Amino acid sequence: MSTSRQELSNPVPAAEQSAPRPVDTAVRPDQKLPRILQGMLALEDFEEAARRRIPRPIFGYVSGGSETNASLRGNRAVWDEIAFVPKTLVDVSGRMQKTTLFGRTYDMPFGLAPMGGTAMAAYQGDLVLARAATEANIPMILSGAALTPLEAVRAASPTAWFQAYLPGEIATITQLVDRVARAGYDTLVLTVDVPVMSNRENNVRTGFHTPLRPTLRLAWDGITRPHWLFGMLARTLLLHGMPHFENMGPRVPLLSRTGERDRGRRDQLAWPHLELMRRLWKGRLVVKGILDKEDARIARESGADGIIVSNHGGRQLDGAVAPLRVLPGIVAQAGGMTVMMDSGIRRGTDVLKALALGAQFVFIGRPFLYAAAIAGQPGVRHAINLLREEIDRDMALLGITTLAEMRRELLVPARGMMLKDEGGRMKAEG
Repeated sequence: MSTSRQELSNPVPAAEQSAPRPVDTAVRPDQKLPRILQGMLALEDFEEAARRRIPRPIFGYVSGGSETNASLRGNRAVWDEIAFVPKTLVDVSGRMQKTTLFGRTYDMPFGLAPMGGTAMAAYQGDLVLARAATEANIPMILSGAALTPLEAVRAASPTAWFQAYLPGEIATITQLVDRVARAGYDTLVLTVDVPVMSNRENNVRTGFHTPLRPTLRLAWDGITRPHWLFGMLARTLLLHGMPHFENMGPRVPLLSRTGERDRGRRDQLAWPHLELMRRLWKGRLVVKGILDKEDARIARESGADGIIVSNHGGRQLDGAVAPLRVLPGIVAQAGGMTVMMDSGIRRGTDVLKALALGAQFVFIGRPFLYAAAIAGQPGVRHAINLLREEIDRDMALLGITTLAEMRRELLVPARGMMLKDEGGRMKAEG
């Protein structure tokens, strides 16, 4: 009998021997969890519970996309176009998810994406996400639009990265880079798909504005969400005072009748500014928001250490391509640059498909914000564990023990005949 695919004599790593895996890995409610979390069996389950707890304007801001939400829908639909071809009769008892990124080993191949509305929806939301990520040994990216000072988040989380929204202004760029360096961050992410604010009609329809306007409508939305009113807003004001937008332009309070955030001239930001950042910044430099393979090439030539293929979670250009569709073409242009991805990832199978098509790491946003709003750090911990368990189970069912084995050969189009390239692999768009 042939054992060429995996020798029977290969020992299971000692760490795995000391912690044997249960044969049955089916999802069951954990009776030790808070009651509200016992019904959360997948990341998508957190959204409806969060809708009931977060005031309508804030929830609409977090959950919505732009204009018709075409990109938002496309980010989810694309995963169903790809199917797996699993391998069988493989000893998968030694499977592991550890991933090395920029020289650091993380316990899982996913991290927490930057989200500016976290501390509006959840008490100390940015710190909750940062601490949960550190506990799980995965990265969390703090948004430049966060309400928590970037210094406080880095102090709470040695795995945190910082994401910047920057105008094309040399003085502002220089000041921000210096501040991030002094705070001790080792990875700086520049988001490049926001030259102007997108047309988020849902914000207007739900009455959302940054800063929040104290109106009767907002008061009613808060009163009808007592968990948020007392557990987030009142608790924050009592213990910490009024939150401010801390990391981008002049400090502006969360609640203001007339205040406006100064976002600067982002429409002037261009490749020379990235090259300037590369000269100023001594740590890892990542560009987020790349969808064009030529832009990936320019980012590499401009000195970026990595890119995040992203359409901003469907929140910028409506109708922008789903990142998964262009991922293989971008990977082909990346050379030695690290390629990551976000937008629309909700399942362990999504993570594995992205890895098979060339991503080295992925980021997920909204579900972790919802988890923080529902149950704080225990909620985020539970969400992380759900995705970790899905990936573990899916690896076993696919017949792989390491993420490096997750290759294109395990994928086929879900519909129609499979197209192959010269090497016999599935062709992918992009």
